[in-house]
Parts: sequence; C-alpha cells; structure tokens
Amino acid sequence: MTSRVLTVGFDLDMTLIDSRPGIHACYVALAARTGAYIDADLAITRLGPPLAEELAYWFPEAEIPGMADLYREMYPAIAIAATPAMPGAPEAIAAVRAAGGRAIVVTAKYEPNAKLHLEHLGMEPDELVGDLWAEAKAEALREHGASVYVGDHTGDVRGARSARAYSVAVATGPCDERELREAGADVVLTDLTAFPEWLRTYHRQQPHISS
Repeated sequence: MTSRVLTVGFDLDMTLIDSRPGIHACYVALAARTGAYIDADLAITRLGPPLAEELAYWFPEAEIPGMADLYREMYPAIAIAATPAMPGAPEAIAAVRAAGGRAIVVTAKYEPNAKLHLEHLGMEPDELVGDLWAEAKAEALREHGASVYVGDHTGDVRGARSARAYSVAVATGPCDERELREAGADVVLTDLTAFPEWLRTYHRQQPHISS
C-alpha cells in the first residue's frame, strides 16, 4: 500500500476553542443593537451548525442574511478575546506535528473569524477551511487527505464518515457520548487531553501512514 502523510482535521467551536463566552456576548450585543429577543443562554447550548440556523430562531427569514452580516461584523471586537482554548487543544495539534503529520481545521464558522481565534490563541494549523458544516466538511477533508477528523458534534461525525475518515469525537460540546456513538463515531474521548495518547496508539497501528 502507498504510504501517505498523516493528516488530522479538527473542528473549531467546542473542539479546539470554548466559544461559549464570546458567542454569548455577541448574541447579547446583537439583541441590544437590533431590539430583538435572543436567549443567548439557550443559543450557546446548541453550537455547531451554521450561524443562519441559530438566527432563524430569533429573526424572520428575510432578515437572516443581514443579521448574519451584522453579527460577523461585531464578532471580532466582542468574541475573540473572550474565547479560551479548550483543555488540551494546543497539545493536540502539537501531537499531530510530533507524529510527523499535518493538522488542519475544518469548521462551519465564518473563516475570517475562525482565523482570528486561532491567531489570538497561538494555534497554527497547516490549513484552515471555514463555512463548511456536517457532510459538506468532507469536501475539505478529502481535498487535504485527512484520515482522521476530530469534532464534538454529530455533524462532525457525519462529515468524517462522508470523507471516509476515522471519526474521533470529543464530548465537550452539545452532544453527549451516547449521541456521538450512535451517530457513528469510531471513538469518543472525554476531551482533547486524551488525544495525544490516543494518536500515538492509532499511528502505531497504521503502517501505511508515514511520519
């Protein structure tokens, strides 16, 4: 079998970053700016899907594109500094590099804002692809040759399965271990602190993947 370089994809929100504080603050600001009612506490319990899906709970359909533009415009000043890395996130990317591999980020988040988060936290993936959700993530995973995809949502599991990548789920987002397993995750980790050891074991068992 032809050897190939290990490439691991990561989701962003609730996988590499705890985006709840920043997104909560941004929804509060959006409500104040527009006069609309938005339950920010509820909104941050279902992070993962594209922004438009959440805005549909709070705005008429015709207003959603404009509200999405306003949210994204407000986001950098409100959400970036308020958002910490998830436990083990920098170490997870470092573990991929230590194995001689490439780490990419594939996220549903608006790509310019995703880039700001990664830069602010000093995380430097080899590639970043934004604006892709669920099965659509498979496009980027296949393009970059990812054999593993790590995410916290059943949509991430579906993306990995569609790309025929090994699905590593972390139970740090809105989906619990049972939901992730039922969606087809190959393995479920409590959080990313367990990822480096998992990766070392996985890599030893994949002789066709080069370091």
